[in-house]
Amino acid sequence: MINLIGTYECKADDKGRLMVAAQLKKQLTPVLTEGFFLKRSVFQKCLELYPKAEWNVMMQKVNKLNRFKKKNNDFIRLFTAGVKEIEIDANGRILIPKDLMSYAGIGKDLVLASAVNIIEIWDKTKYEEAVNSALDDFADLAEEVMGNQDDATDDLS
Repeated sequence: MINLIGTYECKADDKGRLMVAAQLKKQLTPVLTEGFFLKRSVFQKCLELYPKAEWNVMMQKVNKLNRFKKKNNDFIRLFTAGVKEIEIDANGRILIPKDLMSYAGIGKDLVLASAVNIIEIWDKTKYEEAVNSALDDFADLAEEVMGNQDDATDDLS
């Protein structure tokens, strides 16, 4: 499993190509040759870039769903809608297909934000709005999500 860190601003050219920041590309070095999958985010108007190994793990989970349940079948269709296999080219660029750029409302200014094992690709303005709107509730969210973790169970104490 890959653990990515950092938030990087970049620009897309007229063809939808963006240069991956050198620091991020360095973190991706172990998985560059495997390729990536680009998809729509479930919860936000952004895109998610999965290294191939991470995508395969996700697909194993999705493939366990019973397709004879309508909600599962609908979920699979929507989750995989517009998924594209992409590469980072020799110049360190990613080509974002026009349909995905349109979905996420991505313009020329973008943000690549690490999300542990994937990278979110945002229009810069939308990213700043999402982060700023979540700041007020972050303390409550952190307590709700992580507050039940018992630090005493780790081997450090």
